[in-house]
Amino acid sequence: MKHDGISRKFDPKRGVSVATLSYEYPAGFRVPEHAHGSDQLIYAIRGVMEVSAGPSVWLIPPHFALWIPAGACHRIHMPGPVSMRTLYLRRGLVSALPADCAVLHVTPLLRELTVEAVRVGQLRARNDYECALRDLLISHLEKASPVPTFVTLPRESRALAVAQAVLANPARSKTLAALCADAGVSVRTIERAFRKDTGAGFEAWRRQVRLMKAVELLVSGCSVKEVAFGVVIASPALSWKCSAGALEPLRRRGWWRCRN
Repeated sequence: MKHDGISRKFDPKRGVSVATLSYEYPAGFRVPEHAHGSDQLIYAIRGVMEVSAGPSVWLIPPHFALWIPAGACHRIHMPGPVSMRTLYLRRGLVSALPADCAVLHVTPLLRELTVEAVRVGQLRARNDYECALRDLLISHLEKASPVPTFVTLPRESRALAVAQAVLANPARSKTLAALCADAGVSVRTIERAFRKDTGAGFEAWRRQVRLMKAVELLVSGCSVKEVAFGVVIASPALSWKCSAGALEPLRRRGWWRCRN
């Protein structure tokens, strides 16, 4: 979704290819809806970001970053403390990434290139070292693997109310019928709205939300067993069985640090 009221405060100035920002956010902080005149890469070296853009919501743990094209309206919520590192790239500098927001896998080298760019502060077109750093960044951004870690929100107002109730507390074991009763709408209407607007049935959509929540808890330091019992097994509405053993392969991939 493009935004007319574009902020250019952090965009690269004349002679600068990449501008950067480093910020420490407390738990619960919300960055209101906004857009930039430059392409943007937001990355948290610590903590989890919940980013919303149009009907999509992403939960971004370390080892992932979100690519936001120039003009795309978005807002950010910090469920816990977040150490954010942001790159603002002159439009057209990176040509091989999607025209829409996309989650990218951050390799160890891409992480260090991002951190170094933020340390430098801005990458100027006439500085040899900064140009070399910029070119390496662009190369690794264009090779980064997109990761489909997001959920789409329904547009219909009553279905959206049901979706927001689930997002507020994914571990709650309320049935769809109970959620629909709270929203004053029939189960059939909600199922139809979810399939139309998100491309998935309600329970499949809720499973994806719970998986996102599991990643958030693992990043925050919860053990695999705590996450499995607290988010997944505690919910009888989940139609697939998930245990600590099922979550363990994700932890081993190194997307988070988790205590035993």
